[in-house]
Amino acid sequence: MAAWIEMISDEDADAELTEVLQLARTPHGTVDNVMRVHSLRPNSMKGHVILYRAALHDDANTLPEWLQETISSYVSILNGCPYSLANHWANARHLIGDDARADQIEKALTARQPEDAFSGLELELLNYTEKLTLRPADMTKSDVVALRDLGADDGQILEANQIIGYFNYVNRHLNGLGVTTDGDTVGYYASK
Repeated sequence: MAAWIEMISDEDADAELTEVLQLARTPHGTVDNVMRVHSLRPNSMKGHVILYRAALHDDANTLPEWLQETISSYVSILNGCPYSLANHWANARHLIGDDARADQIEKALTARQPEDAFSGLELELLNYTEKLTLRPADMTKSDVVALRDLGADDGQILEANQIIGYFNYVNRHLNGLGVTTDGDTVGYYASK
C-alpha cells in the first residue's frame, strides 16, 4: 500500500481530477504518490504542485540546484521523512556528480554535522535550515544577516526559506498519511 488513505487511479479519475493529474505529471509521465495522495481533493493537489514547482524548480532560482536539493534532503533528514529523502537525495547526488563528495555530504547531514562537509555560505544555509526546521520560534534577524554577510542576496535567502518551509510542509503531509515510494520513479532525474 502506497498510503494510509485512498488514492484514485488515472482510470477512475473524473474530468476535474484528470485535469489536475495532467498538471502533476513528472518529467517521466507519472504522478508520484506525493501528489496522488491528494486525489480525493484535486484543488489541494493543484496547490501543492504549484507550490512545489515555485519553491524548487523555478527558473528564477539562483542557488545551485544541487544545493537546493541538499537543503531539501537535510530538512527531510531532520524530520525523519524517508519519502522526500529518497527522492531529493537521489536528485542531489545526481547533481553533485561526484560520488565521494556526495558520500561525504550524506554522512555529515545524517550525523547532523554539516560542518564536516561544508563551510562558508553553504554551511550557514544548512545551519539556517536546521534552526528553521527544529526551532522556528528562535529565528532572529541575525540569522538572515549572517547569510547576507556571507554573500547571499535577499532573493537567495528567500529561495532557501521557501524550500525549507515547503519541505517542512511536505514532510508532515507524507509522514501523516503514510505515503511511500511504492510504484514511484524515485528522483526527478531518474529518466531524464
